[in-house]
Amino acid sequence: MMQTIKQTSPYVRKDVSTKRMMTDVLIALIPVVAFAIYRFGFDAILRILVSLVVMIGLEALVFGITHKPGKVEGKWNLWKSRYVDYTINNITAPAVSAVIFALLVPSKLPIYAVVVGAAFGIIVAKMLFGGLGSNIFNVAAAGRIFIALAITSMFDGTYVGVDLVAGGTALTTLRSGLGFPGVLNSYTIGELFFGNIPGAMGEISAAAILIGAAYLIIRRSADYRVMLSTALTFVILMFFAGLKLYPDMALEYVLFQLFSGGLMFGIVFMVTDPVTSPVSRPGRWLYGAFVAVLVVLIRLFGAYPEGVAFAILFANMFVPLIDYPKWSTNKIKPAFVASYLVLLIIFSLVVFFGVGGAA
Repeated sequence: MMQTIKQTSPYVRKDVSTKRMMTDVLIALIPVVAFAIYRFGFDAILRILVSLVVMIGLEALVFGITHKPGKVEGKWNLWKSRYVDYTINNITAPAVSAVIFALLVPSKLPIYAVVVGAAFGIIVAKMLFGGLGSNIFNVAAAGRIFIALAITSMFDGTYVGVDLVAGGTALTTLRSGLGFPGVLNSYTIGELFFGNIPGAMGEISAAAILIGAAYLIIRRSADYRVMLSTALTFVILMFFAGLKLYPDMALEYVLFQLFSGGLMFGIVFMVTDPVTSPVSRPGRWLYGAFVAVLVVLIRLFGAYPEGVAFAILFANMFVPLIDYPKWSTNKIKPAFVASYLVLLIIFSLVVFFGVGGAA
């Protein structure tokens, strides 16, 4: 019988270390990184390296500044004494965030923008909250949203066709007037799945992402519940939207939405973040559904064609409420299943009638 191990977050329910979990995520990212390098070459390598240097370096710097020195003599010894509690986890954790952040951006994004986004994510979204295991917001998503909102106007025309939140140019085309199914003439379902499309470096190949997902699930370094809940809820809601909007191509519409933009990448590598996701099993089902509902609402009714990063950050704020000890439980009871299904039906009807169903 598995038991909860009392420790600083990220919380796990088996006797594994944070280092192993983070290492597994880095290994799972290898297919995505390899595909990004294959598609974008040195541009991908440079931005990944810059993000790694900035996030790992700034975390180490802030760690030293915020920890008291020991009672030793000499300036160098005083500075070294600040890092007595500095472990490999303080390297692997920001490395994971750095790679994910770099894969969220376009291959031609200016280097200064990569530096600014990585710095904001690691300092504001993580270290100001207390560092490893204390942040409430996903570090990579926070950095990506910051540069999308703060310095997008400083980009040149190269980035006009790239979605401001997650780089899903197929979704931008869908909003541009071409519509669906006309957009399939530019991007087929097969091209979306294998990554033969423009977009953010790590989000375009669902095939590479699914390889990483399989590894994480086999190694039990990511909870399949939150992945399944997010994907299942998204598919159901988009299917109801497709029944009204494109009744003869509802399945193709769902697949297009599923493989476009940053949804698959977000499901596998961001929603599963053990620090910013709920601890309990029911909580993770609820959290995944919440993220999916937000993405669907943003895509169908919002100002942006994409919404994964926004949805994740917004859902992060509700994790303490989901994990509130007064009602949080690790058992999936019939009442929870019934409530989950009722909420799914309600939001399905909201989406269906919201896009003009029964009109």
